[in-house]
Amino acid sequence: MELKFLDSKSSSLSEKAALLARTKSSPFSSFEHSVGVKFSQELSSCRGVFTKASYLSSKGTFMPKRAISSVDKEKTAAENYFYQISTNGAGSSLFSRNVGVLDACDDEYGGVVVDPDRLPVNPDAFASMLQFSLSHWKMKGKKGIWLKLPLERSELVPVAVKDGFEYHHAERGYVMLTYWIPEGPCMLPSNATHQVGVGGFVINDKNEVLVVQEKFYAPSFADLWKIPTGFILESEEIYTGAVREVKEETGVDTEFVEVIAFRHAHNLDFDKSDLFFVCMLKPLSAQIKVDNLEIQAAKKLWLICLMHHQYSDWPEGDSLQSQ
Repeated sequence: MELKFLDSKSSSLSEKAALLARTKSSPFSSFEHSVGVKFSQELSSCRGVFTKASYLSSKGTFMPKRAISSVDKEKTAAENYFYQISTNGAGSSLFSRNVGVLDACDDEYGGVVVDPDRLPVNPDAFASMLQFSLSHWKMKGKKGIWLKLPLERSELVPVAVKDGFEYHHAERGYVMLTYWIPEGPCMLPSNATHQVGVGGFVINDKNEVLVVQEKFYAPSFADLWKIPTGFILESEEIYTGAVREVKEETGVDTEFVEVIAFRHAHNLDFDKSDLFFVCMLKPLSAQIKVDNLEIQAAKKLWLICLMHHQYSDWPEGDSLQSQ
């Protein structure tokens, strides 16, 4: 089969038909597949460009198509070329093929962020477009590639990993993968390295401190009383997290006063570092209502008793307690 490219901008319909007639009688027509595609160099990582070939129907009608999608209004040049596939010498027809750059935008550090909402539906199409995009971005001198794959598109993860992408981090609804193009060490920022915890040091005008006993604990922490603690939520301030944790565990409303201490520890849960802030809080209510999911008991202790760690020796009748 003699394989030639037809430029839809310059070739007339008669020229295309004549070329098809010649390729049918070519001595190379026994080849399984011969495919050639040529693209314009005027592609950008900030848009998806698809050059779609056309086909020749059984009636000999030539049907050209050209599709260009863009995320902005800039003019994008693309050339239409057509290729011929011959199978088992049964004849020649023109088939369409979509190959282009994934929809993406440049970041401020010379990298590329792929649009997770405009990924190809078909995994095979995604594989072809990803390889083409990587080649294009390398040619453009791009650096880091960020590929966010939603949970519902998890079938694309092995495709990206096969092409050299690495895991960066994962959340409940997606996984983030990255690809570093330049030679040398990867300069992309690493995943979050810390988790942040808070403790509520609630003290009233009688120098009574609110303490709790957790329902689930290691044997070495049996009979231990402690201040209410927990992790802050995403985008939550430290002081609001402390107020929330006290309310959730004991039912006591409080007001933030100040941060009185913090500590920095490493290699804890998930091998992450941990920042823990102790916040002094002023109680706004007195009634204790224990969170039965996490807390076994809660009560108020005199500050002098708490400082001497005499938790188990303190008379139950002289403190407020909720079991």
